[in-house]
Amino acid sequence: MLKSTGIPNEKDLESVIPPKERLAKGPVAIIECFEKIPCNPCYTHCARGAIKEFEDINDRPQLNYDICNGCSICVSHCPGLAIFIVDETYSDTEALVKIPYELLPLPVEGSFVTGMDRGGKPICRAKVVKVQNPKFQDKTPIISLAVPKELSMVVRFLSLEDYYSDSTIICRCEEVTLGEVRELIRKGYKTVEEIKRISRCGMGPCQGRTCQQLIMEEIAKATGERIEDIKVHNYRPPILPIKLGRINGGEKNE
Repeated sequence: MLKSTGIPNEKDLESVIPPKERLAKGPVAIIECFEKIPCNPCYTHCARGAIKEFEDINDRPQLNYDICNGCSICVSHCPGLAIFIVDETYSDTEALVKIPYELLPLPVEGSFVTGMDRGGKPICRAKVVKVQNPKFQDKTPIISLAVPKELSMVVRFLSLEDYYSDSTIICRCEEVTLGEVRELIRKGYKTVEEIKRISRCGMGPCQGRTCQQLIMEEIAKATGERIEDIKVHNYRPPILPIKLGRINGGEKNE
């Protein structure tokens, strides 16, 4: 499969993925270089000596997982864009995956993109945590993506298109689609409160717990504002969903 499609199979990947014990300790490089070619910039640029010296320049790189600290210098110096950094300690539910990205425009920090697998198939929504593009990286920016932890060994590229389409329902309570929200933003409604009043997003039983963040992300994308600076909508009691029995005294509030 690798020879005909360029996509490694499980057996190929087993030889380059660190053991679970190492992944649990923090960021580490994943070198997905499967062909013997005359190339060694990863070795010459590794300041820690984590990539072993090549006996033959055609050898595949060998990484000492215990020495590697996931600094990502090798990522930008790999001509084949075959090195990634994975940090499964990023959070309880997400992993951080650092990906070399040589296309323009670059994604914006804080925005959401589509995480893709090695074959270019969209598999998840990913948040752009950081964009590194200093001069010493030789025009190979590194994009840090927060992805579901179970997909840390699957996500290897990204698309600037959001994973959610216009037909995606983002407010289940009122059955409002993402396309409807985007159209309201295009018409000039740029606050969560305005969109709430027109579309009823956030007026259902969950009080916007599902849709509010997504609406804020769309506003930020359209206006260039930081999500942290966008005001949430006004809440009205009850702030939390409660059963009617608690209101009329028919049920004990424990």
